[in-house]
Amino acid sequence: MDSLSEDLKAPSALIFDWHGTLVDTHDAMFSAMEDMLPRLEELGLVSQLLHEEQCRTEDDARLVRYIRIFRRLHPRILAERRVSRTDIFNAIFGNNTAAKRTAHQAYNEAYRRYFGQVGPFQPGAYEYLSALRSMGIRLAVATNRNREFLEKELQTVDEGRWQQLFEVIVCADDVTEYKPDPQVINRALEKLNLPAGTDVWYVGDSYVDMQTANRAGVAGLFYNGACWERDRIRSWFTRRDAPLAVLDSFEDLMDLLALLEREEPEKFRYSPAEVRPRAFPPPARPEPRVEPDWHPAVVRLIRPEIVLFDWHATLVDTLDAMYHAVDDMFPDFHKLGLMPRMLAPEDSKTPEDAKLVAYVREFARLHPKVKADRKISRTDIFEVLFGDDQEAKQIAHKAFNHYYRKHYGTVKAFESKVRAVLEGLRQLDIQVGVITNRDREFFEHELAAVEDTGWTELFDVAVCGDDTPLRKPHPDQLLLAVQKLDYPPDPSVWYVGDSTTDVIAAKRAGMTSVFFNGAQWDLPWLNRIFPGTHKHPDKPDVVVNDFSEFWALVLACEVGPP
Repeated sequence: MDSLSEDLKAPSALIFDWHGTLVDTHDAMFSAMEDMLPRLEELGLVSQLLHEEQCRTEDDARLVRYIRIFRRLHPRILAERRVSRTDIFNAIFGNNTAAKRTAHQAYNEAYRRYFGQVGPFQPGAYEYLSALRSMGIRLAVATNRNREFLEKELQTVDEGRWQQLFEVIVCADDVTEYKPDPQVINRALEKLNLPAGTDVWYVGDSYVDMQTANRAGVAGLFYNGACWERDRIRSWFTRRDAPLAVLDSFEDLMDLLALLEREEPEKFRYSPAEVRPRAFPPPARPEPRVEPDWHPAVVRLIRPEIVLFDWHATLVDTLDAMYHAVDDMFPDFHKLGLMPRMLAPEDSKTPEDAKLVAYVREFARLHPKVKADRKISRTDIFEVLFGDDQEAKQIAHKAFNHYYRKHYGTVKAFESKVRAVLEGLRQLDIQVGVITNRDREFFEHELAAVEDTGWTELFDVAVCGDDTPLRKPHPDQLLLAVQKLDYPPDPSVWYVGDSTTDVIAAKRAGMTSVFFNGAQWDLPWLNRIFPGTHKHPDKPDVVVNDFSEFWALVLACEVGPP
């Protein structure tokens, strides 16, 4: 326990958040979120996402970017399992209450398929809550859960033993607005017949909960069951909305009550020492996500004279059009004679690749998980399906182009910083180019359309899929680009791309491969797709997760190693 404020008074009532404070419903919550986020386009919510520069923190900006592009939660959130859907919706929609209401309604529809998977967030929660009641502290719950879900979970958790613990429960559908609007706490105070003040505590696990407490005029106590680092917690709050205490466990809560009892010895019916249960362990720290850590290669990189970029999923986001075209294209595989030309399962690089081939062969469409993940391009898909069969891949690319004409035109910068990075490279006298498997008719339209003004003036060279006989992963396009710039293909030419195809093309061309990890693969997965084996030897020289890291990489090479 730390960050204890002198303003805190011994409590007459404790109002608790539900998920992430009293109970763990992460399995159901994340399953529902993963069902709901792919629907953002049909719900009209993609256009309602905050612009990255409007986000409260850099983490929120990354989350907005990831959801906008991939319609999924950022892998770090899925790995750490520390935040709630309310935190997510507030991060990506800000103060847009109409958008958040639509998102919550869609979430609830999905949650009905999963709710009921619930357990105490911390061992001994029932025993601690019972001790609080014995002390004469009134207990309540104020939550963004709908009542249909909370009542089922209350009947389920600890075999129903919690049902008599709470004097008042206020749910999202008891009021008109979700947290951080203070209505849920205000309604709880009304039912408890208590005025707002710091002798009423709202105990919650998120920034949104502390905002809600502050707006309701009660004491916010941050329950750090997710084991956030203290500096991270402090960075979220201003002096005005900071919690009056930070608690790591219910043991900390009992310690705090014992401390306050010394100042107000008549406040409680029984002292904490009289009713306190045996000590239970605090919540376990989430297993950390293993981040890619190939940055030591920076010291061995040669300063770039030329930087060539992939287009789709590196510089720009055209995923919606691409996947619509892929959906339309696969039914043609039978009449195009492509089904029997697919790889045998034993020739696939990974078990996942083998499953993709088998699914397309059987159903003539992408596996729903591949479409939901939105992480691989049509070029990668064709590489997985056909391997070294160049003729089959050319037929597939031609079929894709036929359908892409119906969908292309919507193109967005992959990140808000992209244009600034491209301009910055040119200011460093580094030549800049694009290498894409897009046919030129599509690329030139997208190049002129991106960010409404177009990026035509930012590139010294552009090589498209139909400019050479063979497309990536063959190096022909990269070699043509440096030929046009009258420069040799060597490691002072960097190729930045988001796929294994891009890495293979760069290495075969004798250039430096910078893997742009926009999909946020973790280290174990990167080691799987770049195994470095005799059969699959090509590995990137360095991995960057976003354009901030890429720019830092360039500047490090400008300065040179220490």
